[in-house]
Amino acid sequence: MRRKKTNRTYIGGQAVIQGVMMRGKRGMATVVRDDAGELQLEAKRITPPEKRKKIARFPFIRGVVNFVTSLVDGMRALFRSSEVAIAEDEEPSKLSKWVADHWKMSVGAIVTTIATVIGIVLAVGLFIFLPLYFTGLIADAAPVINEFYGVWYHLIEGGFRLTIFILYILFTLVFKSLRETYQYHGAEHKTINCYEYGLPLNVENVKKCSRLHDRCGTTFIFIVLFVSILVFALVGVPLTMFYEWAGIEGRIWRNLISFFVRLLLLPVVAGVSYEVLKLLALTDSVLVLPLKAPGYLLQKLTTREPDDRMIECAIMAFEKAKDMDEDPDSPEKTFVTETKVSKLLPMMKKAFAEKDIDASDAEWILSLTLNIPRSALATDRVISRPECRKILPVFEERMTGRPLWYIFGDTNFYGYPIKVDERVLIPRPETELLVRQAVSTIRGGDSVLDLCTGSGAVAVAIACEVSKDRAVSVTASDISPDALAVARENARLNKANVTFVQSDLFERVHGRFNVITANPPYVPTGEIATLASDVRDFEPRIALDGGEDGLDFYRRIAAKVSRYMARGGMLIMECGENQAQQIIKIFRTTTRCDFAMVVKDLAGVERVVKIGF
Repeated sequence: MRRKKTNRTYIGGQAVIQGVMMRGKRGMATVVRDDAGELQLEAKRITPPEKRKKIARFPFIRGVVNFVTSLVDGMRALFRSSEVAIAEDEEPSKLSKWVADHWKMSVGAIVTTIATVIGIVLAVGLFIFLPLYFTGLIADAAPVINEFYGVWYHLIEGGFRLTIFILYILFTLVFKSLRETYQYHGAEHKTINCYEYGLPLNVENVKKCSRLHDRCGTTFIFIVLFVSILVFALVGVPLTMFYEWAGIEGRIWRNLISFFVRLLLLPVVAGVSYEVLKLLALTDSVLVLPLKAPGYLLQKLTTREPDDRMIECAIMAFEKAKDMDEDPDSPEKTFVTETKVSKLLPMMKKAFAEKDIDASDAEWILSLTLNIPRSALATDRVISRPECRKILPVFEERMTGRPLWYIFGDTNFYGYPIKVDERVLIPRPETELLVRQAVSTIRGGDSVLDLCTGSGAVAVAIACEVSKDRAVSVTASDISPDALAVARENARLNKANVTFVQSDLFERVHGRFNVITANPPYVPTGEIATLASDVRDFEPRIALDGGEDGLDFYRRIAAKVSRYMARGGMLIMECGENQAQQIIKIFRTTTRCDFAMVVKDLAGVERVVKIGF
């Protein structure tokens, strides 16, 4: 029973090595089953038709554009699939290591390049020069063929090309690996048909569907061959007249000229063929069946019934391509396979730039996962599959917007490892200025209090630094029990002697202190929405929101600090840009401080306020 298509789609695809590529309007997805039997997915965004120049959307011209882009994307997907499906051992061989060290390439990349060159030479020889050669032999034996200004010559030459194409397909059926590729081709068609029939996409439904499809690349190639026969035959008339006018008699010269004329006419042939294919695909009427029949017959050769594992590849690729078309935030994916720093790093930076993520994060990811300094990334090297397996999950999670240091679980602050997650603010490099000022102020026997300690980074760094040559006591407070749990873990990690108190500023703090440090929330409430998405959406708002003008916590500290400050003590606080002078005014108005001063950071921003009592 012939099903009616009720849910037509523009998504198309092709078989690749051990997998399927599906291409929509805004994204393409390739799914490959690797040598371990696992499905790997790579998804990339592409330029949608509506964003192309107007001229590229005109009939016939759009066919040329689509032909070129599909060819380029298809070849790229084919090469990428080979890198996944045909993988080297986890432990590289001596040859692989030597090639990687001396040529900065993988053996797989070299083999793929050689195979591509051979494939291009073979295609040109089989489908261009061989038909011309055979037709030339017939023309030499039967000169009458050259009458009618070469029309019959070009028709015969086109017939040879079509015959060689069919024989080539039949020859490929001898090889098991190519028969498997034809099975993946069948899985691609059956999956698209299943969707267009309006059936839920699952293995059982896909298996029931036809493996023939109107928009198949095989059908397109047949149409190209047929149209080229007609176009080249028509061009044969003026071309033969040109030969006679120019006095060109030699078969070699005529064949060379004919070859370049065919290259020039290829866009015309592609444009016409695309429009023919598009028109035929608009209807399932039996009236056009005779026109579709040759393509269907060829598809009988280039598609085979797939197994369940192949269908799973096609379904995953189709669903991802569809998701990328429907959801602009659908994440890109990258194959876990051997690559090079010079390829992976620019790809990551480009993807981050499109998401407004700092490009330096890409360098940090490679540096930390490969355990090399960032400066070493300037020297190209091969990244093995095991190394890539560590890098890509971090890259893909960063693409969701989650801060890099939450992903790694720790960061470096003042030379000390500090664990961080969504319970605490990530300590910034500029906060190290606060620690530096505190360490230079603290004397032996002093008592230190760190307010709004968060991850405990400031308290831990101070305790570790001053304990090297001074005996001090360090207390840290925070209102959040979750933040204090992280702070205690960081103190244990760095063997820092810090006493932690759950307190809303001074509420549960007792005693007087020689030095009090604070990095309180200082972002104005109205500016929270303007912060970078990774800060706004992931870091705790309680550690950011400083009230309407960002100065609420400074006012609260000023109101009570005198009760907890020892005589001759120092209050050292971090602040936001353009807040320092307002903070000094608050303390001079509220407290009996002896002096106030500002310390600028490396960027020249007034970053730290010091109040002396």
